[in-house]
Amino acid sequence: MQAAVRLCTPAPPWGKGSPRGSAIGPIRDIIEEVSLTLNTVEWVEGKVRLVDQTLLPLEQVWVECTSHEEVAEAIRSMKVRGAPAIGVTAAYGMALGALAYPGSDPEGFLLHMARVADRLRATRPTAVNLFWAIERMLSVAAGASSAGVEATRAALVAEARRMAEEDVAANRRMGALGAELLPEEGGVLTHCNAGALATVAYGTALGVIRAAVERGKRIRVYADETRPFLQGARLTAWELLSDGIPVTLITDNMAGHFMQRGKIDAVVVGADRIAANGDVANKIGTYSVAVLAKEHGIPFYVAAPTSTVDLSTPSGEQIVIEERDPREVVYMAGRRIAPEGVDVANPAFDITPHRYVTAIITEKGVAREPYGEALRHLAGGQS
Repeated sequence: MQAAVRLCTPAPPWGKGSPRGSAIGPIRDIIEEVSLTLNTVEWVEGKVRLVDQTLLPLEQVWVECTSHEEVAEAIRSMKVRGAPAIGVTAAYGMALGALAYPGSDPEGFLLHMARVADRLRATRPTAVNLFWAIERMLSVAAGASSAGVEATRAALVAEARRMAEEDVAANRRMGALGAELLPEEGGVLTHCNAGALATVAYGTALGVIRAAVERGKRIRVYADETRPFLQGARLTAWELLSDGIPVTLITDNMAGHFMQRGKIDAVVVGADRIAANGDVANKIGTYSVAVLAKEHGIPFYVAAPTSTVDLSTPSGEQIVIEERDPREVVYMAGRRIAPEGVDVANPAFDITPHRYVTAIITEKGVAREPYGEALRHLAGGQS
């Protein structure tokens, strides 16, 4: 059973004005600890420690997982979410699985690791970083035949920690590249949460915004609430307010209104999978935002590491869209908001065709049309 380590319960209410010296101060301390010290997910004394994102912003609770099964459940239940964070968490889950193998037989170890991988793969089907991380860890596990099981266990832990460090570095590079694309002053719309909480630290789409603000650009963020799981309302607003970045929370169906009124100068979102042709799978509602941005002549940027680019998937038509529990739609804050017996559809993601995407920002460079060539060059190392 996952152990909960409570850091601050409940969270103080949001104050007004600057976070410094206000009720937001303690939350700022927490988010800085998340971003810079312990990170969203971390390996601590042989355990995987992560922020339970289902409880934010009212409670900050660290969950400690001691087995790959507990890691799998944390991913499935969205205690950890966001494609990069899911990938690193899965890598740590693989490391826990390796440590749990009781013997020293390389063949038995590899069979065990294959079962661990299958369990973690079954958690969420859309985020490609999950599968990328598992395959990378399996490549390390294959060394057991020559290096031995004990050395391979240590190598797997080291590889997972290396992936976490790489994630933070990639986010910083993405932020630097993406900051150049944002206006010196204006409104930037984002959907869902692609911030520090969706990664190990710093963020992808919010990393771009953070880097722009660090350079002195005067950005006001418009954050879609992102129904039904409210990642924008609960997580993005929390992160930005904690960082002192001006943010206005809007409902999902307000985006077109604010674009029409000239309040939005750019859109920046993350991604859970990017097909070889540049089609983007991201949180449900992203496609609608992209269509609106196109209609209003607003640039629509996607920020994601190259590990999110899936060159084996030709287009968005082949991406499996996760269907989640209908209760996420008919309940809010534990209370039913829809009548009993109503049919519910709850796709977690939608596909934004590449024709709506102005540019894809990665840690290796900014891709533009034709995406097939540009993404192959950045993610595949081919010219």
